[in-house]
Amino acid sequence: MEENKNTKLTELRRDLVTGDWVVIATGRAKRPEEFASQKRAVVEEDPNKPCFFCHPEETGQEKDVLIYKQEEDWSLRVFPNKYPAFARSRALRHIEEGPYFGMDGTGYHEIVVTKDHQKQIALLEPMEVAEIIDAYQERYIDLMGKKSINYIEVFHNHGKEAGASIAHPHSQLVAVPVISPYIKGELDGAELYWKSHKDCAYCAMIEWEGEQGKRMIFENNNFIAFCPYSSRAAFEVWVMPKKHKPYFERILDSEMLELAEALQFAINRIYKALGDPAYNFYIHTAPCDGKDYPHYHWHIEILPRTSIWAGFELSTGIEVSTIQPEAAAEYLKKQE
Repeated sequence: MEENKNTKLTELRRDLVTGDWVVIATGRAKRPEEFASQKRAVVEEDPNKPCFFCHPEETGQEKDVLIYKQEEDWSLRVFPNKYPAFARSRALRHIEEGPYFGMDGTGYHEIVVTKDHQKQIALLEPMEVAEIIDAYQERYIDLMGKKSINYIEVFHNHGKEAGASIAHPHSQLVAVPVISPYIKGELDGAELYWKSHKDCAYCAMIEWEGEQGKRMIFENNNFIAFCPYSSRAAFEVWVMPKKHKPYFERILDSEMLELAEALQFAINRIYKALGDPAYNFYIHTAPCDGKDYPHYHWHIEILPRTSIWAGFELSTGIEVSTIQPEAAAEYLKKQE
């Protein structure tokens, strides 16, 4: 049978660190502007009930563990989650049942809230984003010293499809006694690359992306933002320090604003390009378990919710993206 010359071959791309495969479905690729027309789910708000985060005291939130003030009013505050996924405990109890093993969900779950109910990160000034990052770091450093804490996940959900149940912009910190399989996969892959190439895999990415430029969307003195080669989602963006740094919590005050500029730029361009889509971003950093991870390189991953997992993705764990990251990066750079 003669091959249809108009058919575009799908690409399989392999993650340099984890070895995971993704599908770039060029055969059913969308034009960049098509993503903006997707219907978005909206987090519904009851106008007769006060927002949980606009006035935390009135809605029964716990006492602040951190608060920043501008003049007389607060601009950011952090308090324990009223409905935590992990709860504080004096001891970590291990559980055994036949061939199974588990442990108590001991840990900490905190909410980072900015003042303005309507103003999401895409619309903030870099200095305001720097304050958020500063709060991440301050709470991270405090929680990493707690008993039985080995990893702290910092993440932000925006939009209903991304898991946000409250419309007011907020981030979360979850401190847990275990290291997730996803992080362990990155740690193991980074260590293997380090041993094989005598170099950091993430530093190799930075060098290549900087030289090629086709997936880069932002760069300043200390950080870059780019669409990764093996993007798992359409318009996925990573923000990464250009210098080799395993630990997010060791970011310098002099670097804070530049990180904020890179993060805000990336989210703002996604906001403009896709018409305010739902997205998640999270910080991947070396664990705080007391071990040394010189081969790792901390970074932020931003994943717009542009598709839903179906049978292929669920059965294989291989994610499908319907736009090449090169095309996504080019479109993001055009947004003003």
